[in-house]
Amino acid sequence: MRQRAARDQKRLDSGAVSSPKDLENLQREITSLAKRQGDLEDVVLEVMERRESAQERVAELTERVGSVQGRIDDATARRDAAVEEIDGEAASVTKEREVVAASVPGPLLALYEKLREQQGGIGAAKLYARTCQGCRQELAITELNEIRAAAPDTVVRCENCRRILVRTSESGL
Repeated sequence: MRQRAARDQKRLDSGAVSSPKDLENLQREITSLAKRQGDLEDVVLEVMERRESAQERVAELTERVGSVQGRIDDATARRDAAVEEIDGEAASVTKEREVVAASVPGPLLALYEKLREQQGGIGAAKLYARTCQGCRQELAITELNEIRAAAPDTVVRCENCRRILVRTSESGL
């Protein structure tokens, strides 16, 4: 557009156009080109400002992404450490369980495993203050009397949830 305006201005200045009508048209075209050039320069300035604003926003968001990624990395490292610790504890508890399970009679262990599967992982519950800690139900006096009368090596079960009841000195029995 600048080249065209310069070429038209050169034609006008050279005197090559002699017709008044052509001169007037040429002057209008030069004026029109100058106006369009000004409008386009305004558009270019606006685009440059928007680009600068967008670049600032990109820099801000990039910084935030870096910050968030740092927190994610930190949380991942803590999670991995916790998982490693839990795996270690699980291995230790599994070994302890194997030792204890080896000392439990086979039929009792089979009953425990069956109840554990049926009861969502808990096959035995502590009897504490007349309450089964598995189902949190208080046992009736007749049930408590039957449990008191049972031999110490007898397997007793909760009438409500059917779990094996573990009697301790805290049970009051």
